[in-house]
Amino acid sequence: MNYKEYTGKKIAEITGLDEETAIKTLETPPEQKLGDLAFPCFILAKTLRKAPPIIAKELSEKFAEDKYIKSAEAVGGYLNIFFDKVEFTKQVVGAVLEQKEDFGKSKIGNGKTVLVEYSSPNIAKPFHIGHLFSTAVGNSLERIYRYLGYKTERLNHVGDWGTQFGKLICAYKLWGNDEVIEKDPINELLKIYVKFHEEAEKNPKLDDEAREYFKRLEDGEKEETALWQHFRELSLKEFKRVYDMLGVEFDSYAGESFYSDKMDEVVEILREKNLLTESEGAQIVDLSELNIPPCIILKSDGATIYATRDIAAALYRHRTYNFYKNIYVVGTPQSLHFQQIFAVMEKAGWDFAKGCEHVNFGLVKFPDKKLSTRNGDVVFLEDVLKESISKTLEIITQNSPNMENKEEVATKIGIGAILYAFLKNSREKDIIFSWDSMLDFEGESAPYVQYSYARGKSILRRSDLNFEDADFKNAVSDEEYALVVQLNKFADAISDAADKNEPFYINRYVTNLARQFNKFYGACPILKDDVPEETKKARLALVLATCTVIKSALYLLGIETVESM
Repeated sequence: MNYKEYTGKKIAEITGLDEETAIKTLETPPEQKLGDLAFPCFILAKTLRKAPPIIAKELSEKFAEDKYIKSAEAVGGYLNIFFDKVEFTKQVVGAVLEQKEDFGKSKIGNGKTVLVEYSSPNIAKPFHIGHLFSTAVGNSLERIYRYLGYKTERLNHVGDWGTQFGKLICAYKLWGNDEVIEKDPINELLKIYVKFHEEAEKNPKLDDEAREYFKRLEDGEKEETALWQHFRELSLKEFKRVYDMLGVEFDSYAGESFYSDKMDEVVEILREKNLLTESEGAQIVDLSELNIPPCIILKSDGATIYATRDIAAALYRHRTYNFYKNIYVVGTPQSLHFQQIFAVMEKAGWDFAKGCEHVNFGLVKFPDKKLSTRNGDVVFLEDVLKESISKTLEIITQNSPNMENKEEVATKIGIGAILYAFLKNSREKDIIFSWDSMLDFEGESAPYVQYSYARGKSILRRSDLNFEDADFKNAVSDEEYALVVQLNKFADAISDAADKNEPFYINRYVTNLARQFNKFYGACPILKDDVPEETKKARLALVLATCTVIKSALYLLGIETVESM
């Protein structure tokens, strides 16, 4: 049952407001003691020509008690609504236990496709910690949209094209060692790529050779194409190992190279629409009327650039998926780039441009620089994940030396701790990397939430009571009811996260749920001998409902649960 809709309809009957307005106007009071919902009567002041407190008083007298609503009280200019706690608890907990992992899901997105482009590392370059921001946010958003009924496509737009591949092929021809490359592909390819730049400074002819190799690659020459394909496959294999650790999957790895034969059509379309103008030999789209710098489509030498490829990709995706939304999870420094290409697409008259969204994010900062790296100032993501698992294993071994499957538990907690830290705040904020806060089992962290889940599962394992028919009349204390109210907010948290493309709404929700659960656990004995059986059953039902929702919420963040800690 949707209590907000029910209350809104009841208010509409009393006030004459249309139902949609009445429902939208309802608010959640800042404190539980002020009620479950509040209707601000200011909206009626002009029509009724009365002061809001007077309107609130009159409405409270007209509001009849029923099965779901216990009372309505006038407080200032607000009508505060109090639900019947027993019935509300029965409805919410019953819904969770019946729907299980489907609780909180919606069909709002049925028939619509959402594309989420995220991660997108560069071939033959390290998968560093900065890539995790895009990977974590994108993976979470895809799951959130899928929860809301959208058909989703997970896109990894890998950087696998450009003049750097001519340089890499040249470097391989000069210094490549197949045996060494096979053992450690990314590091070795990076090493010879760096060496190329060092040597090219001494011998500029190497740059000419590199350009020739890339020209041959563009022309589809057999040897260069085979080498490029080999480098790409080796890199994707390395990347997949990290993705497997994170539990991240993709439906498409179509990168920049995939669109290399699709850019001529884009240029031709823009030319036919008279959108291209010449500027210092380059072909551009003027965006001055939007106070945006011009978007270069063709460089002075006739070569296309990243913007051209992205426009070609958007056109291809529209034709292939007919998307409702095309989301790019890419760092804030690329904001201007996306403003430009979206503006070009709109000028071209492509309506689907309105569905293209840039979901930006901040930087990852290391205040102490104590993380070990394998290559200069590059912080490898795999190293960070392994170090987090190792540190978690140390904590578990110290606190629970006899725990079984410690390694499996440490892996889930260690990786969850990293993901949680990247999703705990608004994505536009920079992340200050700190092991202490990430692995804090009592603070705002994944281990804290995972421990709360494990605590609940432990309680359930210790009882064999059947609580399917639980009666909640003796389980509506402040702590119990506050937990039920928090459970009921799950669907709203998912909706907010999708509306703003902000996974941290889920993060904040599940952290508050864990806190509320632990308050309930401390205040309400569950399995003690002196607790009446009916109360035990009601509280066990609450525990199971909480564990169910914690698991679902963590799933939306890409974080796994552990059954015991």
